[in-house]
Amino acid sequence: MVKISSTSAGLAVAVLGSLSFGTSGAFIKPLLEAGWSPTAAVTARVVIGGLVLLPVALVSLRGRWHALWRARWRVIVMAIVGVVITQVFYFAAIQTIPVATALLIELLAPLLLVGVAWATTRRIPRALVLIGSVFAVGGLLLVIGPGAIRAVDPVGLMFAFCAMIGCATYFVVAARPSDGLSPVAFAASGLVLGGLILGLLGVTGLLPLTATFGDLPLAGIELPWWVPLVIVAVVSTAIAYVAGITAAEALGSRLASFVSLLEVVFAALFAWLLLGEQLMPLQLLGGALILGGIAAVRAAGSTDEFPATSLEKLESPAFGAQVLETR
Repeated sequence: MVKISSTSAGLAVAVLGSLSFGTSGAFIKPLLEAGWSPTAAVTARVVIGGLVLLPVALVSLRGRWHALWRARWRVIVMAIVGVVITQVFYFAAIQTIPVATALLIELLAPLLLVGVAWATTRRIPRALVLIGSVFAVGGLLLVIGPGAIRAVDPVGLMFAFCAMIGCATYFVVAARPSDGLSPVAFAASGLVLGGLILGLLGVTGLLPLTATFGDLPLAGIELPWWVPLVIVAVVSTAIAYVAGITAAEALGSRLASFVSLLEVVFAALFAWLLLGEQLMPLQLLGGALILGGIAAVRAAGSTDEFPATSLEKLESPAFGAQVLETR
């Protein structure tokens, strides 16, 4: 996918990314119900997705390995924080708190970006950004379910907030200038490295790694186990990450993160179409509120976007060393 500069094209690609990410739940759920551990399913989708992109990434590089070397810390941060930490902490959270609660907290990442920009620029966000944030949170509550707000285990909440930070970091890193590295090459390298780290955590026993290999029910028919896995690896991972990174470069981290909230709307639609789960009118209303929030944030412009000067650390060797030390 080539670099784009127009906001309209960026929004279209961002919606494509959200739609692609939104398919993951409907295709991963049969694997989990058949006995796959979350670590195994995520590791498989990330590794396969990265390998699918690898040939295209190599072509896009055209031997310009210096571009990959210049972006090495960006790739490492994406792999460790944007892929591994986000996934690990999310699945750690749902061990003790409801999935809806963990998902709601993780998807508050756009609000975290607004708050950080507020703190670092010392400028109150525009009224449209605040209105869009209220609309987006209200829409999330309706789509995910008001029951997501409840008294739950504090450790699980802490894990969910860590997943939110990882999700926000993904958008910040994805929005950085490419400096010659294509979105495909960036996504492929981050996914392959992230998948290897996840696999290592599973093999060493730090995370459970189990899988089964029988037929699975999907959309009323029985399919081999690898069919939903390949779909989620290609569509929900490879295409989704490339589209998300491309959109973030074009739109900036804040607007791209708000558009990503449409993922929960698409997830509900695919669960209704493929798994027969009920689609409530309140969820449709929630989707409309999220769209309203996105429209408000877009209209506000990007004058108080997360400041670029605060992001330069992401590509410095010192910052990369600090990240690696935390692992």
